[in-house]
Amino acid sequence: MSEKVKLRADGPETIDASVLETIDYQYQTSRDIDIRIDQPEFTSVCPMTGLPDFGTITVNYCPDKKIVELKSLKYYFLQYRNVGIFYEHVVNRILEDLVKALEPKRLEVAGDFTPRGGISTQVSAKYVK
Repeated sequence: MSEKVKLRADGPETIDASVLETIDYQYQTSRDIDIRIDQPEFTSVCPMTGLPDFGTITVNYCPDKKIVELKSLKYYFLQYRNVGIFYEHVVNRILEDLVKALEPKRLEVAGDFTPRGGISTQVSAKYVK
């Protein structure tokens, strides 16, 4: 990269997980369900180049007592658009924040990122109570 070009990105510490809101899951004693949420327009910033990264984030989880409120999840994801963070760290950070907020029975976060330099990357992380 040219010495004259300086691309700036925020650090991961700027992500505020407190924006995640939850709703009581009314059927917790009746049955287990699987919830799948896709965010096909996820963006973050490559911490090496400062260029934007694009991908699809998929969250699969089995709730215990709480489910995530979707608008709050959207705002949570939007915070990443100016954050310099590696793919592997994105997936783990989202997993940790959602597990803390939801306390689910199980949860998986997968990232399918747009190829860069001819290399495509898929990353997943899992939690089981």
